[in-house]
Amino acid sequence: MRNYRNCSKTYRTPRRPFEKERLDSELKLVGEYGLRNKREVWKIQLILSKIRASARILLTLPENDPRRIFQGKTLIHRLRKFGILEEEKQTLDNVLSLKIQDFLERRLQTLVFKTDKSKSIHHARVLIRQRHISVNNQLVDIPSFMVGLKTQNTISYFVKSPLGGGFPGRVRRKTLKQETEKKEDK
Repeated sequence: MRNYRNCSKTYRTPRRPFEKERLDSELKLVGEYGLRNKREVWKIQLILSKIRASARILLTLPENDPRRIFQGKTLIHRLRKFGILEEEKQTLDNVLSLKIQDFLERRLQTLVFKTDKSKSIHHARVLIRQRHISVNNQLVDIPSFMVGLKTQNTISYFVKSPLGGGFPGRVRRKTLKQETEKKEDK
């Protein structure tokens, strides 16, 4: 049985592939936030462009239009829930002024590094992929996981991880075994 589900692309490649300023800015973002490749930047650019487009459409409607009121509130609420939009900047005009950095700051990888659970932004990515980090006591192994404001303070080491006080890892078990064998030989 085949899976015939239609899946759309989650990123959009640039129109001009060799534009120097864009290449430099993307490379800077990849290095600063420890991203795997530029596709991760393009994913966030697509999300941001969709949010901006919906805000632009809502701004063209009259202020007392029920669609603008309802959809505008839900858009702002969603952005505020993830901490992308600040508490005092809750207007559709401020949605248009969002940058890629606002989204990158809310990634799990960035927050693990900023909470001093890792030595570097790259080490944070390794810890997440090796299943050492949990959010709200649930294991999360996706570095691009968007952390909400409510769950931001619950980022910790996973309970079953060796870093979180769980069962020791393979190498640690091997060294413990060698140490006990040395003590027994003496």
